[in-house]
Amino acid sequence: MKIFQQQIQIPRKKRGFHLITPLILAAIPTISELRSGMCQLFIQHSSASLTINENADPTVREDFETFFNKAVPENDPDYLHDYEGPDDMPAHLKASILGSSVLIPIHQGQLALGTWQGIYLCEHRDRATPRNLIITVWGE
Repeated sequence: MKIFQQQIQIPRKKRGFHLITPLILAAIPTISELRSGMCQLFIQHSSASLTINENADPTVREDFETFFNKAVPENDPDYLHDYEGPDDMPAHLKASILGSSVLIPIHQGQLALGTWQGIYLCEHRDRATPRNLIITVWGE
């Protein structure tokens, strides 16, 4: 079994859902050495998240943002944690709902994503910082 690990930093993105599949693939060229295996992506932040969804129509990503803003509104008077502004606690909640990692099978040296699937960086902050991801690939 081979194991590869790479840390990357994604430059600051505006709030929203961003397709990052090309950045991930560029960071792990060694994936082509594996017939089968797994790729795990982990984001080292509590106010941004990762998910897999539609990669073709950008309105899907806009609709994700709309949904999460309605489901987890800002300025809720019941939130206690607001040290960094009205998007602070909602960003943490959204990140917990979506999650901090995704696991993708590797098949014949490629990520086994479906035809219409892509990897999203979900940025939940208005004033985001660059985001660190750990990519771990293993298989044979």
